[in-house]
Amino acid sequence: MEVVKNKKYGAHILALPYPSQGHINPMHQFCKRLVSKGLKTTLAITTFISNSTRPIPTTVVGIETVSDGFDRGGYAEAESVAAYLERFEEIGSKTLANLIKKYEKMELPITCIMYDAFMPWALDVAKEHGLIGACFFTQACTVNYIYYYVHHGKLMLPISSTPVKIPGLPHQLQLQDMPSFIYKHGTYPAYFELVLNQFRNVDKADYVFVNSFYKLEAEVADTMAKFSPLYTIGPTLPSFYMDNRIENDIEYGLNLFHVDNASTCINWLNTKPEGSVVYAAFGSMSSFDKNQIEEIAHGLKATNSYFLWVIPTSELEAKIPEKIIEETRAKGLVIKWSPQLRVLSNKAIGCFFSHGGWNSTVEALSFGVPMVVMPQWTDQTTNAKLVQDVWCVGVRTKVNDEGIVVREEIEECVNKVLKGEEGKEMKKNAIKWKDLAKEAVDEGGTTDRNIEEFVSKCTMI
Repeated sequence: MEVVKNKKYGAHILALPYPSQGHINPMHQFCKRLVSKGLKTTLAITTFISNSTRPIPTTVVGIETVSDGFDRGGYAEAESVAAYLERFEEIGSKTLANLIKKYEKMELPITCIMYDAFMPWALDVAKEHGLIGACFFTQACTVNYIYYYVHHGKLMLPISSTPVKIPGLPHQLQLQDMPSFIYKHGTYPAYFELVLNQFRNVDKADYVFVNSFYKLEAEVADTMAKFSPLYTIGPTLPSFYMDNRIENDIEYGLNLFHVDNASTCINWLNTKPEGSVVYAAFGSMSSFDKNQIEEIAHGLKATNSYFLWVIPTSELEAKIPEKIIEETRAKGLVIKWSPQLRVLSNKAIGCFFSHGGWNSTVEALSFGVPMVVMPQWTDQTTNAKLVQDVWCVGVRTKVNDEGIVVREEIEECVNKVLKGEEGKEMKKNAIKWKDLAKEAVDEGGTTDRNIEEFVSKCTMI
């Protein structure tokens, strides 16, 4: 990446991610990719994140700040989700406009605002200043299209009959396959409004980027491209793990969480046979009650396989039985956080026991790792459907009448993926998607061509 430092940049992209780890990572990575193609990029994070992430890593991507109106405590400072989003739109719009004006006086003014689809107000600001507006969707094309269908009144809620067939999707969906805001209609109303509002002005965007790759979701991508200037630009993993064409791009680089025991868990994995370890990690926003934690613990123990389990400190100390930790010490390693890219790329990993968040799912696909998916909410339920029935790279766990995934179910699912005949087919399919993911990003691939087209249009302005 050093080779582009002294180049004359063709355009200046200001990127505005939603302030959470799963939204910052893909946009930051895409910015690095654009820099490698000759554009200047600046990532605008919130003041709170800037103040709480020290030191800010050195990167070819510039870093600026905008305010979400909660500079001292971020989201945790707001009284509710709705209050946070309302304040963010009000203050964020003003500070974004100020940032645009600041760069108007500099050598390379901002030419394009690339904004997270969760923040459609940023497009309004871009257009008020005569700038290009590029919408960035962090979730799968399939999920985005379902929300689009609901937003435009083409799918009425609550859903009264199943299966649901949406033109453009290559598969029918049962109720439990829909995003959780739909199949559990009425839950998390502020978040549901947030995902629907992604489409309130997207028709005015000059570009629509999706963090997916074309062959993974070809039919739905083609459908969406009929009504929006859609570009698949994923997977947005560090180049080291994909095409290795961007120098020193080895990690995401902007961590909101402290990574403990990085060398400990990698060293532990290096002592295990190839494909023998279950990696259990459920994302930064998942939280389980004590009963579910105990079922996971007993289920992992019952597989009699090696396992690496990532569990936050609060849950580790309060919810996991100490007896289980002692009984599984020979087979299992329990840690508070992990360097997930290094873990999933390790040859010892044979199965990823995951919540099914989109970033984790794309990472698993890109590394050729089969999955057991235990979805919790939002898009994870739909991602689980894709993993099991469309891409055929894993299984989805079933819940009991109390909403718990019991130990026997966990044991059965893990063993099916890690040791069963079906698991061998899942591994073959996972390797296929791994190869296609790399093909997309590599020179001449669908993602690479889409990015080249965007760069070419930007530099002609």
